[in-house]
Amino acid sequence: MERRNFLKTVAATSASLFIPSAVAGKAAEYLAAEAGMEDLSYHTIQDISFREASFKYPRLVGKNSRLGLHGYGPKLTFCILTTNKGAQGLGLMVAGDRKRAEELFPQIKGKKVSELFAPSAGTLDEKNCIYDFCLHDLAGIILNKPAYALMGSEKPIVTKCYSGMIYFDEMEPESNPAGLSKILDNCSFDYNYGYRQLKVKIGRGGKWMSKEAGLKADMEVTKRIYQNFPDCDILVDGNDAFTVDYFISYLEGIEDIPLFWIEEPFRETREDYAKLKEWLVKNGRRNTLLADGEANPDLKLALELGKENLLDVYLEDIRDNLGLTRWRKLNTTLKSIGMMASPHAWGDTIKSFYVSQFTAAYGNTPTIEGVTCFTDDMDLSPYKLRRGRLTPPDLPGFGLKFID
Repeated sequence: MERRNFLKTVAATSASLFIPSAVAGKAAEYLAAEAGMEDLSYHTIQDISFREASFKYPRLVGKNSRLGLHGYGPKLTFCILTTNKGAQGLGLMVAGDRKRAEELFPQIKGKKVSELFAPSAGTLDEKNCIYDFCLHDLAGIILNKPAYALMGSEKPIVTKCYSGMIYFDEMEPESNPAGLSKILDNCSFDYNYGYRQLKVKIGRGGKWMSKEAGLKADMEVTKRIYQNFPDCDILVDGNDAFTVDYFISYLEGIEDIPLFWIEEPFRETREDYAKLKEWLVKNGRRNTLLADGEANPDLKLALELGKENLLDVYLEDIRDNLGLTRWRKLNTTLKSIGMMASPHAWGDTIKSFYVSQFTAAYGNTPTIEGVTCFTDDMDLSPYKLRRGRLTPPDLPGFGLKFID
């Protein structure tokens, strides 16, 4: 679907509000009339604690164009904020770790939740954004609303979700490489799990093979997936391994295979994106989305490219960089210039769940990065992936809890 047409079809939602740090001290007065603030004011932050959970991918995730093995899954540390009335908000920490969260806790201890968070804005003071997911979860639990409802949508807007786990699987193990059939096996697992979009890592000639051999392998992988999974959308991700001319050679090599989107083919510049967009339009790929902004993001440049219709989707990470509050603010800007948002979620399924809540509220996301994980430590069942769409639960906050 063409970007402008997509934006016309998304459900209308309220614009987000962000209270800058300079006026955060007056936030409670400023937002006193907002629904739910009175209930949030009954709770004060009393305690902080942490719990770990181990997550396993369904298989070894291998190399991409820049990095070696990505492993079997992460161990995550969750922060838990508890109020004087026993309500608890659970979440990953934004752009920080346990040590940093402990250091900053004295500045929020004893404060009313309404001084820290407002449903229409999110976290009110930039200094407290490390607790952003915890505060969204806590407010949702206190107000008995899903996170997406806090952000303004009575009913969730559900969108597509792609498997982000198709790496250079044929290269492992190094002692006896499995070959290209391994990639098709992994695609089959993802298809049976519920995905109907597959994001395929390309760029083998960036580090692991010669340019010629890598390009040939990238094209062959794309063709085989297309032939074997004709009802799936294909997305490709080059992790900046290409030049614009080298990438156009890849596009010419896959001929008429449709691509849902192209992600980070090369380090973004206006000149290169203009050349790629021109080639796409002239060669019947007008509807292929261009997505960027994950690695070393340059937001200023991305917005300039978006205004010129050279970039369609912005990708900055949901946890490592921004968090929900900053993404809510940024999304208003993206919508105003006709860009879409798909916050980067690679690493763990919890980030995918956060993105599904964001998407459910704003509807400005063409697809969500899915990261399949299994765990014995948490109940992940409330989030449903069926026939390629990820639906967040109608549960307070993020609907996540530990298994005791």
